Amino acid sequence: MMISIPMVLLIIAIHFFADFVCQSHDMAINKSKSNYWLTYHVLVYTLVTFLAWHFCILQPPMEFDVTNLALFVGLIFSTHWITDYISSRFTSKFFGKGDSHNGFVVVGLDQVAHYIQLFLAYYLFVK
Repeated sequence: MMISIPMVLLIIAIHFFADFVCQSHDMAINKSKSNYWLTYHVLVYTLVTFLAWHFCILQPPMEFDVTNLALFVGLIFSTHWITDYISSRFTSKFFGKGDSHNGFVVVGLDQVAHYIQLFLAYYLFVK
């Protein structure tokens, strides 16, 4: 079954809000050097994503049993953490050397990986 264009746009908008708007300056600057800041960013991201999906995507809101809730939150948290761990370290090296082009290539790959993870979550938990 195909995902609708409005649903794709909603998933992208939620991701943008959770990943960029809800990320503080300290999180953005320090997540490449500190697992504390990376984990803090991903916890905020996961909470915002879960709440937005619960109230905007899952209509009516899905009643998660404990297992599905743990699987959803675990998938969102772990895939985002691993992706950001890798990408933030590469981008900080590229940007630190003044190599903006390759820094932004990594940022783009980071976003593609996040979208793949989110669409996988959609098919696992919504469809």
